[in-house]
Amino acid sequence: MSAERPGETGTMLPPLIDHHVHLMIIGPDALCDTALAGVVDLGGPLDTIASHARRDGLPKVAFAGSFLTAPGGYPVGRAWASPGSAREIVVEAGDERAALPTAAETAVAEQLAFGASVIKVALNREAGPVLDAATLAAVVASAHAAGVPVVAHVEGEGMSRLAIDAGVDAFAHTPFTERLDDDLVARAVAAGQCWISTLFVAGYGEPTPETAIALDNLGRFHAAGGRVLYGTDLGNGEQPLGVNPAELALLVRAGLGASAVLDALTDPWPGGPDEAGDGAVATFVPGEPPATLDEFPAWLASARLSPAEDLEQL
Repeated sequence: MSAERPGETGTMLPPLIDHHVHLMIIGPDALCDTALAGVVDLGGPLDTIASHARRDGLPKVAFAGSFLTAPGGYPVGRAWASPGSAREIVVEAGDERAALPTAAETAVAEQLAFGASVIKVALNREAGPVLDAATLAAVVASAHAAGVPVVAHVEGEGMSRLAIDAGVDAFAHTPFTERLDDDLVARAVAAGQCWISTLFVAGYGEPTPETAIALDNLGRFHAAGGRVLYGTDLGNGEQPLGVNPAELALLVRAGLGASAVLDALTDPWPGGPDEAGDGAVATFVPGEPPATLDEFPAWLASARLSPAEDLEQL
């Protein structure tokens, strides 16, 4: 909606959220002076990320805690993964029927005890072993019993299908290593899955096979009614702090119109509608909205945070 603040007119929007960042890489203060009112941290040392989430000020932080993974699975051994980023789930024989909590239940409970609002599982067959179907199902069931969604990093042949079969609620990245057939995309949509875009990191601005696969998958998912979330995987490679216009441009290339891009940027997943700013802040984009969709990403990337009380609706 049109709005005015002292000295300029523009457009007032809800708070903006990046649904995939890594504060362990960029640091807790890197986004304080950006247009982002909220972020979702999708993997880091549980105690460290939990402490970042308790800090005052913006952006507000929702988080997943540690990557839940198979023994030796991704991201174990990765140079960028700080100690404690990966929580390996070691399943013993008969574990699924033990009187005590199972290994999967214990791993989920640890994340929730620190305040995690989403559970992340790593299903990267190209980097090492992955959770078997039964263990993955146990993670999903345990998280759902607590009312918390599960997001998966899927990479490698069959990993998207494994996650969808298990009832995973979200993908941390648009699938970029394999083309999902239309039936599988339809199943993801029917299940209410949401996909976090992260299209830019598939090629960092260069045309790559992974970018083409991701654009095709996301375009068909969106066209089928799928819920798309804006996310950048910030901390992964060189990216601007704050809203990334290149990510927005790729969302447009995937077939999202202006309203769908805004929905992806302002969706409150995985929390409540006021989690990004408690209603006290809004987004202000100066100047007139662009006349063409091609100009939309750059215009939106010029957004700023503003106290809601400083904006007057026109």
